[in-house]
Amino acid sequence: MVDDEPLIRKAVKMELNSRGEEVPCRMNDDGEVTTRRIEVVETFANGLQLLSALRDSTKPKPDYILVDMEFQGEPTGGIRIADKVSREFRTEAGCPIGIIILSGRFDNPCDDDKVRRRERVLEIGRVVFDALNHGARAFVSKNAAGGFSIENIVHAISSLERGERYYFNYPVMLTLKEAAEYYIMRQPGGRADFEISATEHELLLLEAAGCTAQEIALKISSPNETDKSIQEKQKELSRKLDIPNKSGARIAKAIQYNLIDPNEIQFLKR
Repeated sequence: MVDDEPLIRKAVKMELNSRGEEVPCRMNDDGEVTTRRIEVVETFANGLQLLSALRDSTKPKPDYILVDMEFQGEPTGGIRIADKVSREFRTEAGCPIGIIILSGRFDNPCDDDKVRRRERVLEIGRVVFDALNHGARAFVSKNAAGGFSIENIVHAISSLERGERYYFNYPVMLTLKEAAEYYIMRQPGGRADFEISATEHELLLLEAAGCTAQEIALKISSPNETDKSIQEKQKELSRKLDIPNKSGARIAKAIQYNLIDPNEIQFLKR
């Protein structure tokens, strides 16, 4: 465990080791489910101490590392540690080390003010996805009902042992879910919450290739199309995509939402 608060390091190590918690592993080839006991082997005040221990060939590598997200006023110092560990080290079995980011930063994320709530949701989405994209396998709140919760750590490890990728604890789970969905929808490779027809798909590819509405009407496989009907379809697509009725914005959003594949576009020669 890496945390710059000595009392937290001591409390977590003492509590987890005194409990002797056993978590179920994934089922083996014979259909049997075994258990593993959670034990905190070492604690460190910063990332340099952790990395020095991991580089010591005489010490076995851990299966999991608990990393506090914020170090001495640096809001995302733990994410940098996660990135280094995930790129440089493996467990004794050669598997990636399960990095769990701990933070109490988002324990009370809700706000009645819509603008502040949206800002908070975006901040949560950015930080959580940054952690997961830099090697963390779980992002866990330290707190529960006003106090430090060992159960959150146990649940996270148990989830990862079952092969699940992430774990978010209640009561912040719903807000984190909202942040994640909002973030995904605005990233490349996001997903749309609607479907487009084969005609709309063909229209977007032709538009991306540089065709005018009149040219699309002549080329499109859907019969009896005119430049006016194509323009109406373009307006409808813009409405679905929630953007201004502009060709460039429509194509960019369609690519972002994976509605069209850039490799399918056959550009016109002028």
